[in-house]
Amino acid sequence: MQRRGLLRRLLAFLALLAGGALPFGISRLLVPIAVADPSHLRPPGALADMRDFTAACIGCGLCAEVCPPRCIEFYTRSGGGAVNTPYIDPRASACILCGKCMEVCPTDALRVIPRQEIDMGIAKIDRDTCYPWLDRGVCGACVTVCPVGNKAINFEFANIYRPVVRDGCVGCGLCVEICPHPALAIHVRPRVA
Repeated sequence: MQRRGLLRRLLAFLALLAGGALPFGISRLLVPIAVADPSHLRPPGALADMRDFTAACIGCGLCAEVCPPRCIEFYTRSGGGAVNTPYIDPRASACILCGKCMEVCPTDALRVIPRQEIDMGIAKIDRDTCYPWLDRGVCGACVTVCPVGNKAINFEFANIYRPVVRDGCVGCGLCVEICPHPALAIHVRPRVA
């Protein structure tokens, strides 16, 4: 039994060495990509393909250092192939779309793009928990805080003002951070093409 365990470890070590010796283009295909928490967002300007993003990001941490709301965090060992890459959890602290992280990125894992072209995802309102959609009063915190304005979220009037997300949403997550409902009646999800 000990001999088999030693042989397995030796083979795993050799495979690891061989993977490191492969050219960059091939070896990155072998890197497992972490299954990200669906509530986590990549910072603005992030390369669209997760494999390209994790290959380009060197985990330098500059994006987090310049972030005014300190919303950028990094995957740890449990992040699999995404270790040391940045993410934003809008439930804790959302992006204010200042663009500083994009400007400081040395590898272009975060590209500088105009605010209206940012695509971190799109907000989705859970009408089963949103106070105005349940006819439990007027809230509108999500509409008030949105940095993009009525291109992203606005009110629909049907006896009461109810928030409705529009295609202009860039997915910054400020609406998630400010939502007063304990279950968070709004979430940002990746945009489905």
